[in-house]
This record gives sequence, C-alpha cells and structure tokens, in this order.
Amino acid sequence: MSTTTTVAAATTSPLSVWDAIAPDWNASITATGNKYFHRLQIPILTRFLAPHLTSSPKCLDLATGNGLVARWLVDNGASSVLATDGSTEMLRITETLTASDARYAGKIRTKRVDVTNRQDMEALIEEGGFDIVTINMAIMDIERLDVLAASLRPLLAPSGIFVATVLHPVFFTSLHDRQISVRYNPSTGEEETVLSKCIYGYLSVKPSLGIAVPGQREKQTYFHRPMHELFGEFFRVGMVMDGMEETGFTEEDRNHDRPQSNCNFSQLPAILGFRMRFLSS
Repeated sequence: MSTTTTVAAATTSPLSVWDAIAPDWNASITATGNKYFHRLQIPILTRFLAPHLTSSPKCLDLATGNGLVARWLVDNGASSVLATDGSTEMLRITETLTASDARYAGKIRTKRVDVTNRQDMEALIEEGGFDIVTINMAIMDIERLDVLAASLRPLLAPSGIFVATVLHPVFFTSLHDRQISVRYNPSTGEEETVLSKCIYGYLSVKPSLGIAVPGQREKQTYFHRPMHELFGEFFRVGMVMDGMEETGFTEEDRNHDRPQSNCNFSQLPAILGFRMRFLSS
C-alpha cells in the first residue's frame, strides 16, 4: 500500500512568523509554563541539569522564547544566563517578564541570535565559556542545525554540557494518524478504548505547516528529522551523548473532553530530551 502526501510549503520566513505569533505563544505557554513544561520538560531538565546547577554555572539559553527556561535556570542555581532568540518580539517579552521580577536582576541578559546565521553565532562565541547550553523545544522549528552544532565547542567550557528537548520525531513530527478504536477485553468482559498512532512517514518528511499553540494568528514551519539526522548533526562535530529520555503524559493528565488530545496517548512519548558534551582531548 502506498501513501501520497501533500505537504504545504511555508510562504514566509520561520523567524518572521515567530515575531507575529509571539504574543499568542506567550499567552498560551504563560510566564510560568504550561502542562507540557511542568509535566514533561521540567523532569528532563531536572535530571540532566541538577548535578551541574550546584556550582552556580554560567548558562546560555538558545531560542529562549519568553525566557521560561532562562528563569528556571536562575531559580535552580545558575549564576547568570544569556537568553537568546532569533525573534525580536520573543526577546521583548522575555525582557518584560524578567524586568518585573527582582530575582532575575543582573542575572539574565538577552541578545538577538539566529542560530542558523553564521555571523550571529560567531558573535555569540565571543561570549563563550558557558557551563551549560540549553535549547528547549525549538529544534523542530529550526531550518538547519549545522551552524549551531559547529558553534558548540567554542561556546562551551571544557566540561560544559548541551541539553536539548524536542517534540518526539517518531510520534509528533512524523506523518501520522491518531486512531481511536474499541476492543472487547475477554479478561474483564468490558469494552476498552484503545488509542494509537499510525506512522506512515518518518525517514523523509518535508517541512510542514502547523501550530505551536491553539488560536495563533499564523502557522509556523516544522522541520522533521529522524533520529539519525537529529543526533548526527552533533556527532559530526565530535559530541557524545551521555543522556537521553523520552517523556509522555500519564493517566492523570487525561483530557476527557477531547479523546483525540495528545495528553491521552499515555504509552507514546511526546518529548525527546538529550544531553551531550565533548570528550576531553
């Protein structure tokens, strides 16, 4: 059986869309984070970063959005965070939220950086020596990773780490159908609802249009990468992975009003997180 898929092409640049939808994104995610952040992302960030936050590290948060992870880093022990984003509107929101809370005074700075632009990354390298570099839930929104990957060695301190989270390539950015079926359980004599996803495009998926938050005024572009391509960009520059986790929602997160909600697929991970570093020479 063959499947023909038509993928919409983006008509505007990825960053211009993020400037347009920044207020929508901030209103939905909020200054303190949504369900995805608290239930799925924080557990990964905590397990990967907690041992490294005890020494008041110098941190870089790429694609910071509204500064959610930058503030989390300071709250959990970072001495300073440089929060960057390619969207000027996202940075404006970050600056507003940071300035309104005295806890972050003098600890969070912002800088516009497009991680796909070599000149931007070269200028950022001048501020290198970071103990921690993070990029939370943004890799699937970035058109190319080679410039970012090539910049990590000069950005990181000798023992520094790089931590990323991304929508799961298998179950989220692949081409798939969400399916709801009913089966009879012979052990209980009751009917059961079974939720599953049918993946029909994974190894080669063109950029596609989608939404990050409900009701946003424009669609942004998702860039799918199978795992070998995603990790391969960083392996090629000499990084090694020393941590990988997949997280998903649990039964207590179930959305009873929307059976098709991604929160209800508790056996299928929604987010993939990984930690990388360079081996000492």
